[in-house]
Amino acid sequence: MTDCRFEIFDIMACDVYWDYGTPGLPKQQHKFLVAPYATEGRFTPDLVDEIVCHGPNGYLTHIANQKFTRKNRNGYIHDPLSGNYWYMHNCATGFMEEGDYRIDVVTKSGEVKSKARFQKSEPARSLVSSYLSHSDAIHASFSPSENQPLAEDTPLVGTRVRWSPLKEIAGTDAYYIYRIAEGGSKAEWDIQKLVWWDNIFIERMSDPTAGLNRSEVAIGASLKPRASYLYFVEITDSNAMGQTNICIFQPFRRFVTPPIRATDAMADARG
Repeated sequence: MTDCRFEIFDIMACDVYWDYGTPGLPKQQHKFLVAPYATEGRFTPDLVDEIVCHGPNGYLTHIANQKFTRKNRNGYIHDPLSGNYWYMHNCATGFMEEGDYRIDVVTKSGEVKSKARFQKSEPARSLVSSYLSHSDAIHASFSPSENQPLAEDTPLVGTRVRWSPLKEIAGTDAYYIYRIAEGGSKAEWDIQKLVWWDNIFIERMSDPTAGLNRSEVAIGASLKPRASYLYFVEITDSNAMGQTNICIFQPFRRFVTPPIRATDAMADARG
């Protein structure tokens, strides 16, 4: 669906375990997310009047129609890879109460687009417990990283990143999402400027198991030589937005790319 009407592809209303190590923010959080279909020829936020999130016992909050930043943690995000927009609000007020949640998008034309889901508490408790029991081993397994630099002969096209999934360490099934951007520290991280991400929510349309127990990715973008990159791997209990109960945001990892190789230069020249 690619006309200029606002239509919801899917939503998230789920718990978040925030393991970024951000001072002043609790680790137990939750979030709301709206992923609309592309609005071809229109700036998606121009179609939105208000986004209201409802939950049990009168819970109510709003997703702002403003640009999402690390400071406000509430607004729209442009995905440069697909050209689409999506909305997200990170709420630093603990895990959600179990129950029904609904997001209403009121459009400029006066239409109300709604989508709802039931949030379960047990999957969050279970997955976070497994993660915390084995986080040291998981974090140490990431390659490349600060402690495991890229080899000088590593290609800058299809660069591979590897880690140990919970399935391998603890027998726990989970899904994995990889995101990478340029930067030397987490203060430079900008979700609006991703170099590439492993969009399992789209991949699942052709592969129902997309992201399940994933232990590596081949970065689907050509990296710059002698550049610093940040990445993090998110762990979830589903590869469908509307079925996700928990997202675990793992700490950032950093690596520096080697100088460009002759074979990479030829690959770039061929396009």
